[in-house]
Amino acid sequence: MKRLLITGAGGGLGRMARQRLAHLAPVLRLSDIVPMEEPASNEEVVVCDLSDAAAVSALVKDCDGIVHLGGVSTEQSFSAILDANIVGLRNLYEAARHNGMPRIFFAASNHVVGFYRQDEKVDIDSAVRPDGLYGVSKCFGEALARFYYDKLGQETAIVRIGSCFERPTDYRMLATWLSYDDFVSLVERVFAVPELGCPTLWGVSANSRAWWSNEHVSYLGWQPKDSADRFEQSIRDTGNWPDPGHPLAILQGGNNTQDPLSDH
Repeated sequence: MKRLLITGAGGGLGRMARQRLAHLAPVLRLSDIVPMEEPASNEEVVVCDLSDAAAVSALVKDCDGIVHLGGVSTEQSFSAILDANIVGLRNLYEAARHNGMPRIFFAASNHVVGFYRQDEKVDIDSAVRPDGLYGVSKCFGEALARFYYDKLGQETAIVRIGSCFERPTDYRMLATWLSYDDFVSLVERVFAVPELGCPTLWGVSANSRAWWSNEHVSYLGWQPKDSADRFEQSIRDTGNWPDPGHPLAILQGGNNTQDPLSDH
Protein backbone atom coordinates (compact mmCIF):
# COMPACT_ATOMS: atom_id res chain seq x y z
CA MET A 1 0.00 0.00 0.00
CA LYS A 2 1.06 3.55 -0.68
CA ARG A 3 -1.62 5.29 1.38
CA LEU A 4 -3.63 3.82 4.28
CA LEU A 5 -6.71 5.62 5.56
CA ILE A 6 -7.58 5.33 9.26
CA THR A 7 -10.99 6.75 10.14
CA GLY A 8 -11.80 7.54 13.75
CA ALA A 9 -8.14 8.40 14.23
CA GLY A 10 -8.96 10.86 17.03
CA GLY A 11 -10.50 8.20 19.29
CA GLY A 12 -8.76 5.95 21.78
CA LEU A 13 -8.29 3.00 19.43
CA GLY A 14 -7.61 5.33 16.51
CA ARG A 15 -4.80 7.14 18.32
CA MET A 16 -3.15 3.82 19.05
CA ALA A 17 -3.60 2.70 15.44
CA ARG A 18 -2.04 5.95 14.27
CA GLN A 19 1.12 5.10 16.16
CA ARG A 20 1.20 1.36 15.56
CA LEU A 21 0.15 1.00 11.89
CA ALA A 22 2.53 3.51 10.31
CA HIS A 23 4.70 0.69 8.94
CA LEU A 24 1.91 -0.52 6.64
CA ALA A 25 2.16 2.38 4.16
CA PRO A 26 4.45 5.32 3.42
CA VAL A 27 1.52 7.68 3.99
CA LEU A 28 -1.19 7.53 6.63
CA ARG A 29 -4.33 9.55 5.99
CA LEU A 30 -6.01 10.19 9.33
CA SER A 31 -9.62 11.22 9.66
CA ASP A 32 -12.07 12.11 12.40
CA ILE A 33 -14.87 14.56 13.05
CA VAL A 34 -12.85 16.15 15.86
CA PRO A 35 -9.56 18.07 15.57
CA MET A 36 -6.45 15.91 15.80
CA GLU A 37 -2.78 16.44 16.48
CA GLU A 38 -0.69 18.06 13.77
CA PRO A 39 0.48 15.61 11.10
CA ALA A 40 3.93 14.09 11.08
CA SER A 41 5.91 13.98 7.84
CA ASN A 42 4.27 10.67 6.85
CA GLU A 43 0.71 11.75 7.74
CA GLU A 44 -2.23 13.59 6.23
CA VAL A 45 -4.85 14.82 8.72
CA VAL A 46 -8.39 15.40 7.46
CA VAL A 47 -11.35 16.50 9.59
CA CYS A 48 -14.33 14.79 7.95
CA ASP A 49 -17.95 14.18 8.87
CA LEU A 50 -18.84 10.70 7.64
CA SER A 51 -22.40 11.81 6.91
CA ASP A 52 -21.06 14.19 4.22
CA ALA A 53 -20.90 12.03 1.08
CA ALA A 54 -18.77 14.43 -0.95
CA ALA A 55 -16.26 14.84 1.87
CA VAL A 56 -16.00 11.07 2.34
CA SER A 57 -15.44 10.57 -1.38
CA ALA A 58 -12.55 13.03 -1.29
CA LEU A 59 -11.25 11.34 1.85
CA VAL A 60 -11.04 7.90 0.24
CA LYS A 61 -9.50 9.11 -3.03
CA ASP A 62 -6.00 7.71 -3.65
CA CYS A 63 -6.15 5.35 -0.64
CA ASP A 64 -5.06 1.72 -1.08
CA GLY A 65 -6.54 0.43 2.18
CA ILE A 66 -8.96 1.55 4.88
CA VAL A 67 -9.03 0.79 8.60
CA HIS A 68 -12.51 1.96 9.47
CA LEU A 69 -12.70 2.78 13.17
CA GLY A 70 -14.85 5.88 12.68
CA GLY A 71 -18.41 6.50 13.79
CA VAL A 72 -20.24 6.24 17.09
CA SER A 73 -18.68 3.55 19.30
CA THR A 74 -21.11 3.56 22.24
CA GLU A 75 -24.85 3.56 22.84
CA GLN A 76 -26.08 7.06 21.93
CA SER A 77 -29.13 8.70 20.42
CA PHE A 78 -30.50 7.14 17.27
CA SER A 79 -29.90 10.33 15.30
CA ALA A 80 -26.19 10.27 16.15
CA ILE A 81 -25.92 6.56 15.33
CA LEU A 82 -27.87 7.04 12.10
CA ASP A 83 -25.58 9.77 10.76
CA ALA A 84 -22.27 8.18 11.73
CA ASN A 85 -22.81 4.42 11.57
CA ILE A 86 -25.47 3.99 8.91
CA VAL A 87 -25.40 6.96 6.53
CA GLY A 88 -21.68 7.39 7.17
CA LEU A 89 -20.84 3.77 6.45
CA ARG A 90 -22.86 3.76 3.24
CA ASN A 91 -20.95 6.88 2.19
CA LEU A 92 -17.66 5.11 2.88
CA TYR A 93 -18.58 2.10 0.75
CA GLU A 94 -19.83 4.29 -2.08
CA ALA A 95 -16.58 6.24 -1.90
CA ALA A 96 -14.60 2.99 -2.02
CA ARG A 97 -16.70 1.81 -4.96
CA HIS A 98 -15.78 4.90 -6.98
CA ASN A 99 -12.14 5.01 -5.90
CA GLY A 100 -10.71 1.62 -6.83
CA MET A 101 -12.33 -0.46 -4.07
CA PRO A 102 -9.47 -0.44 -1.51
CA ARG A 103 -9.58 -3.33 0.96
CA ILE A 104 -11.41 -2.45 4.19
CA PHE A 105 -10.88 -3.49 7.81
CA PHE A 106 -14.32 -2.76 9.27
CA ALA A 107 -14.52 -2.43 13.05
CA ALA A 108 -17.78 -4.21 13.75
CA SER A 109 -18.69 -5.17 17.31
CA ASN A 110 -19.38 -8.08 19.61
CA HIS A 111 -22.54 -6.19 20.58
CA VAL A 112 -24.30 -7.64 17.54
CA VAL A 113 -24.72 -10.78 19.69
CA GLY A 114 -25.02 -9.15 23.11
CA PHE A 115 -28.26 -10.87 24.16
CA TYR A 116 -26.78 -14.35 24.00
CA ARG A 117 -25.87 -15.90 27.32
CA GLN A 118 -22.22 -16.30 28.13
CA ASP A 119 -22.66 -20.07 28.33
CA GLU A 120 -24.20 -20.29 24.83
CA LYS A 121 -22.15 -21.29 21.80
CA VAL A 122 -22.15 -18.42 19.32
CA ASP A 123 -20.47 -18.48 15.92
CA ILE A 124 -20.66 -16.36 12.80
CA ASP A 125 -23.68 -18.33 11.59
CA SER A 126 -25.68 -17.57 14.73
CA ALA A 127 -28.54 -15.11 14.32
CA VAL A 128 -27.67 -11.61 15.44
CA ARG A 129 -29.11 -10.46 18.76
CA PRO A 130 -27.90 -6.87 19.23
CA ASP A 131 -28.01 -5.37 22.71
CA GLY A 132 -28.67 -1.75 21.68
CA LEU A 133 -29.07 0.62 18.77
CA TYR A 134 -25.28 0.75 18.48
CA GLY A 135 -25.29 -3.02 18.00
CA VAL A 136 -28.14 -2.70 15.50
CA SER A 137 -26.04 -0.25 13.48
CA LYS A 138 -23.21 -2.75 13.39
CA CYS A 139 -25.61 -5.42 12.11
CA PHE A 140 -26.40 -3.00 9.28
CA GLY A 141 -22.69 -2.49 8.70
CA GLU A 142 -22.05 -6.21 8.42
CA ALA A 143 -24.91 -6.61 5.95
CA LEU A 144 -23.72 -3.63 3.92
CA ALA A 145 -20.16 -4.96 3.72
CA ARG A 146 -21.43 -8.34 2.57
CA PHE A 147 -23.73 -6.72 -0.01
CA TYR A 148 -20.89 -4.70 -1.54
CA TYR A 149 -18.77 -7.84 -1.71
CA ASP A 150 -21.44 -10.00 -3.32
CA LYS A 151 -22.53 -7.25 -5.70
CA LEU A 152 -19.19 -5.66 -6.58
CA GLY A 153 -16.37 -7.73 -5.11
CA GLN A 154 -15.42 -5.12 -2.48
CA GLU A 155 -13.21 -6.98 0.00
CA THR A 156 -13.82 -6.37 3.71
CA ALA A 157 -12.75 -8.01 6.94
CA ILE A 158 -15.76 -7.70 9.25
CA VAL A 159 -14.10 -7.73 12.66
CA ARG A 160 -16.39 -8.09 15.66
CA ILE A 161 -14.07 -6.39 18.12
CA GLY A 162 -14.44 -7.41 21.74
CA SER A 163 -12.79 -4.90 24.10
CA CYS A 164 -9.61 -3.39 22.67
CA PHE A 165 -7.73 -1.61 25.43
CA GLU A 166 -4.21 -1.60 26.83
CA ARG A 167 -5.32 -4.08 29.49
CA PRO A 168 -8.58 -5.68 30.67
CA THR A 169 -10.21 -3.87 33.60
CA ASP A 170 -13.29 -5.89 34.51
CA TYR A 171 -14.80 -9.37 34.61
CA ARG A 172 -16.31 -9.24 31.13
CA MET A 173 -13.02 -8.23 29.53
CA LEU A 174 -11.45 -11.46 30.73
CA ALA A 175 -13.46 -12.99 27.87
CA THR A 176 -13.61 -10.11 25.36
CA TRP A 177 -10.18 -8.44 25.60
CA LEU A 178 -8.23 -7.76 22.40
CA SER A 179 -4.72 -6.55 23.15
CA TYR A 180 -3.14 -3.76 21.16
CA ASP A 181 -0.45 -6.14 19.86
CA ASP A 182 -3.07 -8.64 18.69
CA PHE A 183 -5.10 -5.86 17.05
CA VAL A 184 -2.04 -4.73 15.11
CA SER A 185 -1.14 -8.24 14.00
CA LEU A 186 -4.73 -8.81 12.85
CA VAL A 187 -4.70 -5.64 10.75
CA GLU A 188 -1.38 -6.75 9.27
CA ARG A 189 -2.82 -10.12 8.22
CA VAL A 190 -5.98 -8.56 6.74
CA PHE A 191 -3.88 -6.48 4.36
CA ALA A 192 -1.23 -9.15 3.71
CA VAL A 193 -3.29 -12.10 2.46
CA PRO A 194 -3.52 -12.35 -1.35
CA GLU A 195 -7.28 -12.93 -1.29
CA LEU A 196 -9.42 -11.74 1.61
CA GLY A 197 -13.03 -12.08 0.51
CA CYS A 198 -15.51 -10.87 3.11
CA PRO A 199 -14.95 -12.90 6.28
CA THR A 200 -16.59 -12.21 9.63
CA LEU A 201 -14.25 -12.83 12.53
CA TRP A 202 -13.89 -12.11 16.20
CA GLY A 203 -11.44 -9.49 17.39
CA VAL A 204 -10.38 -11.20 20.59
CA SER A 205 -7.11 -12.33 22.13
CA ALA A 206 -6.33 -15.87 23.25
CA ASN A 207 -8.30 -15.61 26.50
CA SER A 208 -9.27 -18.91 28.13
CA ARG A 209 -12.66 -17.39 29.02
CA ALA A 210 -13.36 -16.26 25.42
CA TRP A 211 -16.81 -17.14 24.07
CA TRP A 212 -15.85 -17.16 20.38
CA SER A 213 -13.55 -19.02 17.99
CA ASN A 214 -11.81 -18.00 14.75
CA GLU A 215 -11.16 -21.50 13.44
CA HIS A 216 -13.21 -20.67 10.33
CA VAL A 217 -10.69 -18.03 9.20
CA SER A 218 -7.49 -19.99 9.71
CA TYR A 219 -6.48 -19.03 6.15
CA LEU A 220 -5.68 -15.54 7.45
CA GLY A 221 -2.79 -16.98 9.41
CA TRP A 222 -3.63 -14.85 12.45
CA GLN A 223 -2.71 -16.25 15.84
CA PRO A 224 -3.34 -13.93 18.81
CA LYS A 225 -0.53 -14.18 21.33
CA ASP A 226 -1.85 -12.29 24.35
CA SER A 227 -4.33 -13.44 26.99
CA ALA A 228 -6.39 -11.69 29.62
CA ASP A 229 -5.84 -14.60 31.99
CA ARG A 230 -2.87 -13.02 33.73
CA PHE A 231 -5.03 -10.08 34.82
CA GLU A 232 -7.74 -12.13 36.52
CA GLN A 233 -6.38 -11.95 40.03
CA SER A 234 -5.76 -8.20 39.88
CA ILE A 235 -9.34 -7.66 38.70
CA ARG A 236 -10.62 -9.84 41.55
CA ASP A 237 -8.50 -7.86 43.99
CA THR A 238 -10.14 -4.59 42.96
CA GLY A 239 -13.55 -5.99 43.89
CA ASN A 240 -14.72 -5.30 40.34
CA TRP A 241 -16.40 -8.69 40.13
CA PRO A 242 -20.14 -9.16 39.46
CA ASP A 243 -22.61 -11.23 41.44
CA PRO A 244 -23.68 -14.39 39.55
CA GLY A 245 -27.12 -12.92 38.84
CA HIS A 246 -25.82 -9.64 37.37
CA PRO A 247 -26.15 -9.14 33.58
CA LEU A 248 -22.39 -8.64 33.44
CA ALA A 249 -22.00 -12.27 34.51
CA ILE A 250 -24.86 -13.70 32.43
CA LEU A 251 -25.16 -11.99 29.04
CA GLN A 252 -22.42 -11.49 26.47
CA GLY A 253 -23.34 -7.82 26.08
CA GLY A 254 -22.93 -7.21 29.80
CA ASN A 255 -24.14 -3.82 30.96
CA ASN A 256 -25.14 -2.82 27.44
CA THR A 257 -28.18 -5.07 27.76
CA GLN A 258 -29.42 -2.79 30.57
CA ASP A 259 -28.90 0.57 28.85
CA PRO A 260 -32.12 2.59 28.47
CA LEU A 261 -33.51 2.95 24.96
CA SER A 262 -33.16 6.48 23.58
CA ASP A 263 -36.34 8.28 22.47
CA HIS A 264 -34.45 10.34 19.88
